[in-house]
Amino acid sequence: MTTAKTGDKVRIHYTGSLDDGHVFDSSEGRDPLEFTLGSRQVIAGFDSGVEGMAVGEKKTVAIEPEDAYGNHNPDMVQKVQRTQFPEDADIKVGTQFQASTDGGPVVVTVVAMDNDEVTIDANHALAGKRLNFALELVEIV
Repeated sequence: MTTAKTGDKVRIHYTGSLDDGHVFDSSEGRDPLEFTLGSRQVIAGFDSGVEGMAVGEKKTVAIEPEDAYGNHNPDMVQKVQRTQFPEDADIKVGTQFQASTDGGPVVVTVVAMDNDEVTIDANHALAGKRLNFALELVEIV
């Protein structure tokens, strides 16, 4: 029986959820996700969860933050003056903006605000969370 290995292009159906059961992403109703194992196209834990699977096999994997989007980094949360946003910007908690940094553009999320300051978070929304994936290997291309 052939199993998926590094370098193989695979097609996989998946449902990703948090420990509380909240589903954050799924291929349900869409084409399977296609990627090459070991090419860093997906998070490390997803890659390693698929490796060794046979076509038609289903399994569930739990991926710790260090193999997903990393731990939440408090240094990536900062307060900026409201005046640094365009006057017509619709700023509210949960709004995402693209910010320019020395390392290039980064997406930030507004997590708090008052009349003078806006607190933004550049961490990935899933940073610091354990991710659970139900996987089904559909095809090794």
